[in-house]
Amino acid sequence: MMHVRRSPEEIAANRARYEEHQKKGLEFAPKALPCPSPLPAPAIDAAAVIHQETIAGGWYWSTKLACGEAIRIDQGESNSTVALVAWNAEDTSERINLVDTAKVQWTTALSKGRVIFSDMGRVMFSMIEDSSGAHDCLMGGSTAASNAAKYPGEKTRNTRDNLILVAVKLGLDRRDIPGILNLFAPVRLAEGGGFGWQGKRSNSGDYVELRAEMDMLVGFSTCPHPLNPDPTYQPKPVVITRYRATVSAADDLCRTATAEAARGFENNALMQA
Repeated sequence: MMHVRRSPEEIAANRARYEEHQKKGLEFAPKALPCPSPLPAPAIDAAAVIHQETIAGGWYWSTKLACGEAIRIDQGESNSTVALVAWNAEDTSERINLVDTAKVQWTTALSKGRVIFSDMGRVMFSMIEDSSGAHDCLMGGSTAASNAAKYPGEKTRNTRDNLILVAVKLGLDRRDIPGILNLFAPVRLAEGGGFGWQGKRSNSGDYVELRAEMDMLVGFSTCPHPLNPDPTYQPKPVVITRYRATVSAADDLCRTATAEAARGFENNALMQA
């Protein structure tokens, strides 16, 4: 493969064009994103709760989520990363796409008010609550090899194998596993390149609430993130509550925060027509 060397002038010009395009994309936003959701997490109305599941540390779980329902993912007293994947329940060839999610919203920093896209330009989730703001849509999850290097001699479970089990139980294959959204993983790009773990951004008791914007199959794994600096394998349980969400209004923040989100919801409406 031939690699093209670009001059500093070309690099600067490309960067300027990108920043101008980004500026135009962000000018649409009619509202600033809100502050993080309050801690501790407020109680969910018991009448709205459909199911509650505690996933043991290092294990996995999956559920079907209907459009208009939501899930609260709650660390409780732990400080555990939760890997999440999702597929359209009616057509599992449509799946979560974190690259597009970051690209079209001009940020890798997912938080309250953002949406999570599928690979077909539709909105899968709205982030309606989030106390953390520390999530990773870039790194992926642990593997048997990464765990062996990090925890030599220990018996561990890993994200990749857990999600293969999720896929198989849903009638899918390992090739169907999309990119992973790591919740409660304070990963950021370092100034000099590469990824860094900002532990100060993650709090015990953090929670995220995601509203489903289509019928989905959703899988979870609670293994430690590959960059978690803790040298001991000690994942903790996480509580997931599925509940009936309040119907979103036309001026809902997630629907209006960016032009791309608005178009994504238009695509959802076309799918449901």
